[in-house]
Amino acid sequence: MRIEFFGATQEVTGACFLLHVGQQRVLIDCGLIQGGYADEQRNHAPFPFDARQLDAVILSHAHLDHSGRLPLLLKNGFRGPIYTQTATRDLTRIMLRDAAFLNQKETEWTNKKRLRKGLAPQTPLYTAAEANAAVRRMQPLPFHKATALPPGITLTLHDAGHILGSSIVELNCTHANTRRTVIYSGDLGHRGAPVMRDPERIKHADLLLLETTYGNRLHRAWDATWQELGNILLQARADGGNILIPAFAIGRTQELLYIFKRQFAAWGLDQWAIFLDSPLAIEATTIYAQHASLYDAETHRLSKNGDVFAPPNLHYSKTAAQSMAINRIKSGAIIIAGSGMCDGGRIKHHLKHHLWRSNCHVIFSGFQAQGTLGRRIVDGAGFVRLWGETIKVAAQIHTIGGLSAHADQAGLLDWLSGYASPPAIALVHGEATAMQEFYAKLRLSVATNISMPKYGESIVL
Repeated sequence: MRIEFFGATQEVTGACFLLHVGQQRVLIDCGLIQGGYADEQRNHAPFPFDARQLDAVILSHAHLDHSGRLPLLLKNGFRGPIYTQTATRDLTRIMLRDAAFLNQKETEWTNKKRLRKGLAPQTPLYTAAEANAAVRRMQPLPFHKATALPPGITLTLHDAGHILGSSIVELNCTHANTRRTVIYSGDLGHRGAPVMRDPERIKHADLLLLETTYGNRLHRAWDATWQELGNILLQARADGGNILIPAFAIGRTQELLYIFKRQFAAWGLDQWAIFLDSPLAIEATTIYAQHASLYDAETHRLSKNGDVFAPPNLHYSKTAAQSMAINRIKSGAIIIAGSGMCDGGRIKHHLKHHLWRSNCHVIFSGFQAQGTLGRRIVDGAGFVRLWGETIKVAAQIHTIGGLSAHADQAGLLDWLSGYASPPAIALVHGEATAMQEFYAKLRLSVATNISMPKYGESIVL
């Protein structure tokens, strides 16, 4: 028995791990590689394994850095089942469809320029039909139900508390009279976050694949985070401009809408018009409403009295014309739009219209990967390029780290304390600096074998 590491190795995106149990091969996640142009081109490279030989795939949750290359598996001959939590199946359906649409549009735009240069046209990474084919392979599972996979492997999903349906993956493996338990943390949620339940505790593992997205930092306390966000809203109102919030369509958007409704009076939100400018986020919010049983206790209680994601002055912007009309508003608009890292979607158009305005406020509420437009802005870029035009960054930029949907260093250590005895740990899903700092912290506090696998390396169970 062994596991190979083919993604999220000393980087955050592209999660992909291959488990071998005897002759059985099970892939855990198959995520999109995100970042700059060179990073994204890696998605077109052949898989380092034969997709036709995979017996099954397990998907931890719907975010594209975990699900985004699933259609490519089918293009390369995979015909097995994809096991995932029920809500994750529903969310992945709209995520992959949207990713296919955006990729096809981007390819069309690129090919116009290539043809003018006499270059051969490119093909999109995958089509909407290919994305739908991947979703049809999904077998939805509830939390806590032990499910037999190929011979010698049993799967159980536990609530990771990251987004709706996000799972900690438990795999109990038996081969040649040897038994091993592998736990993959997936993306662990931030304890105390609105809407989602806290990550479940796991008591035993022989090997733990542990995410380290924020392994080198501590989040602000929730009370301080709400105060920070409320103060930004008050300052933005006094400045007389608009607020842009790049937000992940799944998870972050719903948390923001929930807290805006809860704090509506305290934050003076009646003085604003709130726009959800993302057809994908609108659909995702509908799916969230269909799975109220997965909310934390408070949100579940409130959901019985109405829509917890609908502050009174919320406007849905579904069409391109509606989106463009928002940019005619010069003051008093809160615009929530994707993508969360500003590397695509409608937020780029809003940045073009507002980023150069000194009375505009931009609130970053989620992780910004290396190479993305969002990361450049957060890191203090004075100018950015949008569709060949140079835009001055004069807006006031805010990073609300306390809103993160990922556990911080203290949260990761606290979650680890739930194990009866420390398992061997392989660190994944973190940029090199964060991972190395967390590795050093673990070496001081946990007596176990700890590794930071590189791409293509494997661990024998």
